[in-house]
Amino acid sequence: MTKSIFPAAFAAPMLAASLLAAGPAVASDKDGRIIVTGEGEAAVSPDMAILNIAVVREAETAREALDANNEAITAVIDAMKEDGVEARDLQTGGLSINPRYVYPNDKNDEKAPRIIGYEVGNTLTVRIRDLDKVGAILDRSVSLGVNQGGGLNFTNDDPSETVTEARKRAVANAMDKAKTLAEAAGLKLGDIVEISEQMQQRPPMPYAGKAVRMQASAESVPVEAGENTYQVQVNVTFELDN
Repeated sequence: MTKSIFPAAFAAPMLAASLLAAGPAVASDKDGRIIVTGEGEAAVSPDMAILNIAVVREAETAREALDANNEAITAVIDAMKEDGVEARDLQTGGLSINPRYVYPNDKNDEKAPRIIGYEVGNTLTVRIRDLDKVGAILDRSVSLGVNQGGGLNFTNDDPSETVTEARKRAVANAMDKAKTLAEAAGLKLGDIVEISEQMQQRPPMPYAGKAVRMQASAESVPVEAGENTYQVQVNVTFELDN
């Protein structure tokens, strides 16, 4: 059986210190070590918007629906480029061609499902680097034929500096927790044995979380970019000295 490095009198204070420390922290007696979890976050204003839009057209034949869709999506792409969106920031997300059916029911005389037309959808992902143009670009695209959208999210082209700051805060948080636990047990912190991290981004709420029907408005669509928060969690293992 492994013996604890802490006297019995310190068992209760150690547990209390673990519970009171901000965020999760775990103390271990294996090889005279302690493991703590530190958390840090940093926020930054976004510098890029990612817009997902779609053009959907219906017609009696697949050819007619595709032609109508091609005309509309081409007009949208041309308008995006006129507004300063570079070709590298425009990407087709998918093309779908689906038949539309009428099904037998008590209101018709159909004997079996019958094709009555076709629906063609073309999705486009747009990266907008000038946030002042987001509302105007979205509004103009709707006027030119966009009638479905999958979301508008604000992000950062290079968040490395913000993530670095979050890492520093996470490590500092872990150090503070480890010192508190060690002092409560009457011990001293030794060398750091191991560090591992997990990172996640907590973005602002998207403009639209799912596909929605779009209608053009008289004025540009109002949008607010907010801030992006990057969170880092580190697990740090320290040696303990008596």
